[in-house]
Amino acid sequence: MVKVVKFGGTSLASAEQFKKAGKLIRKDSDRRYVIPSAPGKRTSDDTKVTDMLYSCYGLAISEEEFEEALLAIKDRYDSIIQGLGLHLDLTPEFQKIRVDFTKKVGRDYAASRGEYLNGLIMAAYLEIPFIDAAEVIVFDETGEFLPKETDRKLRERLAETERAVIPGFYGASPSGKIFTFSRGGSDLTGSIVARAVHAGLYENWTDVSGFLVADPRIIPHPKGIDVITYQELRELAYMGASVLHEDAIFPVQKEGIPINIRNMNVPEDEGTLIVSDTCRKPRFIITGIAGKKDFASITIEKAMMNRSVGFCRKVLTIFEENGISIEHMPTGIDTMTVFVHQDEFEEKEQKVLAGIHRAVEPDCLELESDLALIAVVGRGMRATRGTSGRIFSALAHASVNVKMIDQGSSERNIIIGVRNHDFEVAIHAIYNIFVNTVI
Repeated sequence: MVKVVKFGGTSLASAEQFKKAGKLIRKDSDRRYVIPSAPGKRTSDDTKVTDMLYSCYGLAISEEEFEEALLAIKDRYDSIIQGLGLHLDLTPEFQKIRVDFTKKVGRDYAASRGEYLNGLIMAAYLEIPFIDAAEVIVFDETGEFLPKETDRKLRERLAETERAVIPGFYGASPSGKIFTFSRGGSDLTGSIVARAVHAGLYENWTDVSGFLVADPRIIPHPKGIDVITYQELRELAYMGASVLHEDAIFPVQKEGIPINIRNMNVPEDEGTLIVSDTCRKPRFIITGIAGKKDFASITIEKAMMNRSVGFCRKVLTIFEENGISIEHMPTGIDTMTVFVHQDEFEEKEQKVLAGIHRAVEPDCLELESDLALIAVVGRGMRATRGTSGRIFSALAHASVNVKMIDQGSSERNIIIGVRNHDFEVAIHAIYNIFVNTVI
């Protein structure tokens, strides 16, 4: 079975971390394609190399002296090289970077050098070929990623290479201009490579043991999630649960390739397995809880609304025209409520309200702010009666007033609206009723 292995920045921040990564790869001959990130923080007060590169390039485009900042970056890499005992000199690479920074070739190029240089070190340490992502990850000249062209190039190139290091996060257009994915984009590179080689497993090594049932900043020592489906992950990620880049699941999902989130600091931990579907029963009825604060709701009331063809479309058009995305939209016979991000809405609220008045002539418009949305997600909910009742009972006992409830047709998720000040209390109540009471 072919495995694609991605290492996050904290997993490759020092020579010691590199040695751990090398040991993992040598331990399993199936781990054939390696996707390294740029060096992350070595300590809590350290700076990520990507941020150092952004800062250094900022000096360059301001035509300020950036030599000292560039040397500090080189020192980070040299310390890794020396710690690994490699005979590798990155001086020519840094000379090229210095020239390119002077030419102001772009922020994406600057940021990409972190992964590029770490890839060179990883390839030298493992003694396997290095493939520059600029040669196989394809963007168009506007910076739009081209998945079909990328898949074709990768398949052709990797068919000739049984093992390789391919740096994450970036690619290039046909003209050679470097473009990057959004932060955390090395996850996406790993997923793209996994699809191209028809991998049996995509391992993503980071500094946490996979996904947790709830945010550890709210719930002390929450339980881990052993297995989660792509759909469940999307629901939780949408509401803020972030261990994996949100776009990384799409390339492997289409191929049915599982993703295994593993912890470099606890390599014996099996972590979280992300799959298309599974008949394995979850540990709890729910798989996870996630949420966000600072939403606003706009409730529109109009008699006989349900008989007015196009009513919802007219309302939503107003939000679209003002560039405001809709989060949720529960409706009744004579009412509809639109939930939006409060900061987006506040800037244009009067314009939106005026537009709604003109479009549908409502009987009443009511605004509420400082709301939070909580997603309760789990495939186990489909086969369990009374899940909503248990949620409401738990929230009632915690004196939390529910402002909105919306259940998806898949029966895998329930969205609950509460006030911001009830957010943490509500998550505690839901976690207790579904996790603590069954342990």
